[in-house]
Amino acid sequence: MQYTNRYFQSMPTDSIKENYCRQVPKAMTSVVKPTSVSSPRLLIHSEEVASLLGIEDLTSSDAFVQAMAGNQLLEGMVSYSHCYGGHQFGHWAGQLGDGRAIALGEIQHEEQYWELQLKGAGVTPYSRMGDGRAVLRSSIREFLCSEAMYHLGIPTTRALSLVLTGDKVVRDMFYDGNSEEEPGAIVCRVAESFLRIGSLEIFSAYNDVDNLTRVVDFVLTHYYSHIPFSGDLNRKQAVAQFFVELCDRTARVIAQWMSVGFVHGVMNTDNMSLLGLTIDYGPYGWLDIVDSGWTPNTSDNMRRRYAFGNQPNIGAWNMMKLAEALYPLVNEVEPLQEGLDRYREVFQQYYTEIRYQKLGFELNKTEQKNQCVNRLYDLMERTETDLTNLFRSLSHMTCSSILNAQTDEVKTSVIQGAFYQYASWDVEMHQHWATWLTDYARILEKDGLEESKRHRQMLAVNPKFIIRNYLAQLAIDGVNAGDDSMLHDLLRVLQRPYDEHSEHEEWAGLMPDWARDRAGCSALSCSS
Repeated sequence: MQYTNRYFQSMPTDSIKENYCRQVPKAMTSVVKPTSVSSPRLLIHSEEVASLLGIEDLTSSDAFVQAMAGNQLLEGMVSYSHCYGGHQFGHWAGQLGDGRAIALGEIQHEEQYWELQLKGAGVTPYSRMGDGRAVLRSSIREFLCSEAMYHLGIPTTRALSLVLTGDKVVRDMFYDGNSEEEPGAIVCRVAESFLRIGSLEIFSAYNDVDNLTRVVDFVLTHYYSHIPFSGDLNRKQAVAQFFVELCDRTARVIAQWMSVGFVHGVMNTDNMSLLGLTIDYGPYGWLDIVDSGWTPNTSDNMRRRYAFGNQPNIGAWNMMKLAEALYPLVNEVEPLQEGLDRYREVFQQYYTEIRYQKLGFELNKTEQKNQCVNRLYDLMERTETDLTNLFRSLSHMTCSSILNAQTDEVKTSVIQGAFYQYASWDVEMHQHWATWLTDYARILEKDGLEESKRHRQMLAVNPKFIIRNYLAQLAIDGVNAGDDSMLHDLLRVLQRPYDEHSEHEEWAGLMPDWARDRAGCSALSCSS
């Protein structure tokens, strides 16, 4: 195991060594030691991520547990927090930074570099009067969702470990004056880099072009090395190309979110990666019922800025803010506008392709197919529809079962498991869905793809299992009651989301009625 700490060694470090909340000008990092915890216990870890880092043998040791709890650093580790700014809910918030995250530096393994970061490891200069801690419920949610997203093929940070600290953390879960003590926990998350749009905004906002240049050069050199770059000679062109590529990556990752019903919940610019990853799993959620206006974030209830259906436009808005931050290095609008145009073009094209694949269509685009897709999403919005179950049901559907059916009710029975109120549908609702199914089956027949092949292709892109909000809550409840079996079983299922897992069939079912309004299942706050 080799530690490199490239970012920390390359960037200006906060000159003040004392750890207290403050403004940190002209620095990218602050040296911070994690705050020790009383009795750490490893609750769960990802063997896959340990293998990725080349530390499989270390995970069974007490030294590993102590390091993942922040009680001690392993040889070669350097602990620090990142400085960054950001726009929160559309407004410039100034300096933000890692308020409860402390990096442990980078591990180099098989020519790949991975930054390790403890979330919930104590106070940093960026804690803004917070305690820098995280609670068990949010830590379980982040651990599970990080790994679930990866196995759905969506670019994301990973999760190495989840440690119970043995200490209590006081939280007001819904900011309503009802604070309670909760179990504390620490997640070790892993990524090539945790740099984000706000890492550039902080310097651009204060006209610190030298440090802005320094961070951008680092990003180009280490994460976009395929872009020709030789410093002052062609920085302008390299920055413009980097921006276009990041717009492309961001458009694709948001299209992937949309395709599986993932709602990030807090798409502030400080939560948007410079590598196009999904980062910072706070009050996220998954669509149990298709609703473009749904947000899992109670802090966003009034404006619904980050609701499911708004995510593509917010992604574009965030890219515009990044363009503004990069402008001092480009000094022209046109190259940056190319990136913004690229974002919208790629999102539309890629999201269309994904939905074609989910429906089993050949990728030759036609107006008939586009209308079919649009009508489907309109119908889902008008019906209490489970997105995941509907596409999984369609993955098993045969064209003959629709085209040879004698009544609308027989046709819709093929997909009835995807609907919450199917038993109470009236004649008109059956007719709407039967008409759509008929048109859909005719398109499939016209495409001419052999049916068993289509089924295989659709089952490979339409997961049977996602990390449903209520499943995460049940895992949390289990751990709180001293039983972590569901947590481990759920991780194993989420690591193979396209498999059948017949022993856990109930986890692929519709959200139970009790979960509709329960805290943690329907909505969350930023409190963690």
